[in-house]
Amino acid sequence: MKKFNSDKLREECGIFGVSNHEDAAALVTLGLHALQHRGQEGCGIVSYDGKTYHSEKRQGLVGDHFTKSDVINKLPGKFAIGHNRYSTTGETSLRNIQPFFADLHMGGLSIAHNGNLTNALSLRESLVKDGAIFRTTSDTETIVQLIAKSKRDRIVDKLIDALFQIQGGYSLVIMTNKKMIGVRDPFGIRPLVIGKLKESYILASETCALDIVGAKFVREVENGEIVVIENNELNFIKPFPKQKARPCIFEYIYFARPDSIIGGKCAYEYRKNFGVQLAKETDIKADIVVPVPDSGVPAALGYAEYSKKKFELGLIRNHYVGRTFIEPTQNIRSLGVKLKLSSTKSLVKDKSIILIDDSLVRGTTCYKIVKMLYESGAREVHVRIACPEIKFPDFYGVDMPTKEELLAHKKTNQEMCEYIKAKSLKFLSLDGLYEGLEKGKRNNVYPQFSDHYFTGEYPIKPSDNLERSKITQLSLLSSKSNN
Repeated sequence: MKKFNSDKLREECGIFGVSNHEDAAALVTLGLHALQHRGQEGCGIVSYDGKTYHSEKRQGLVGDHFTKSDVINKLPGKFAIGHNRYSTTGETSLRNIQPFFADLHMGGLSIAHNGNLTNALSLRESLVKDGAIFRTTSDTETIVQLIAKSKRDRIVDKLIDALFQIQGGYSLVIMTNKKMIGVRDPFGIRPLVIGKLKESYILASETCALDIVGAKFVREVENGEIVVIENNELNFIKPFPKQKARPCIFEYIYFARPDSIIGGKCAYEYRKNFGVQLAKETDIKADIVVPVPDSGVPAALGYAEYSKKKFELGLIRNHYVGRTFIEPTQNIRSLGVKLKLSSTKSLVKDKSIILIDDSLVRGTTCYKIVKMLYESGAREVHVRIACPEIKFPDFYGVDMPTKEELLAHKKTNQEMCEYIKAKSLKFLSLDGLYEGLEKGKRNNVYPQFSDHYFTGEYPIKPSDNLERSKITQLSLLSSKSNN
């Protein structure tokens, strides 16, 4: 398990599948490119040409590898699935890059998984004791092993057997020699949508991936639903007991691309609404409203419009500093956030600023931004966060700190304000968040979302990893099984 060193919650993964199209692998490449924000550590595509499965996996970004014709040419066939990886369990290595492929008794099977299983450790231990051999440290392989172990005859029945044993938040795209299958967990925590391109069906994490290939958005896969695509026909199965959907609230706040449709509206619209609610709750006298780019822009626009304050790009983001930027010396490392952001000094000088971001996790980046604005001549910096205080960790596929590393878990609002050196600090209330989602006040309705980040009310209690650090046991178990 790598150390969490970001001051943003990391998206889970992106998945994309195409059924029966001449350019299947090329379309998957485009889809993964649109979903690149969901994972930048690795990418992979598996295709099927009617006889043979073909697999190509790479570390890094889609555009660095799969735009080359020699790679796409190695992926023939009318069926293909792909995956962008940001690991939440398992080490960062080529063997953990999905989609996974297995040659089972009933034929080949390839699987791409977005999310995290909360009982992966106990399932893995049981499977290993029963003779299973694991090649990866990813919890996704647990699903493959459970499918392989099932005594049922039909692949869909084998899958259902496996699904009734796993717990957590997940969406799956599975490809066999006859079917493409999409699955969303019983609470619908992780996203999955259906698209159509002429006669071909597509499964994807977000609608922005449908847009890039010119596909029509059909609908979201419902919570607890299995979608089966075969012979250009779409069939649906709902094997689980009925549950009220509780999708991850951070898809609305941060994860989904702004142009993706969630719950009938673009994510951008929700985020702008959060800014409006924030202004209703916390408006103060100031000269300008400044977003932390890019994630804070929609909320800042909503805040500025409602409060009738001037919106200014007081911070400029350098889009060419990626995750692989080389930091060769301590002098360069000490520049910190300035590698990614710079202030427009003439705009912020002598100004009282309302600085708006979508979330506050550890506070380290916010501290550096506030410091930069003061160094650029700002008179006051008031920080406003367009979501409630993040006090609790996630166990359903989001990479984030332990509870002890979350700033809001261990500090009061005043202590957090002093830590980031701001003039004032306010968060959007939980009721305000629900108002922004147009769901009414949170306390007057069923939670409707997985909002455990703020409340500690988990839709599924983790059975393995009550503390995030316990996930490292997966790697230890893998090492023991190889000795």
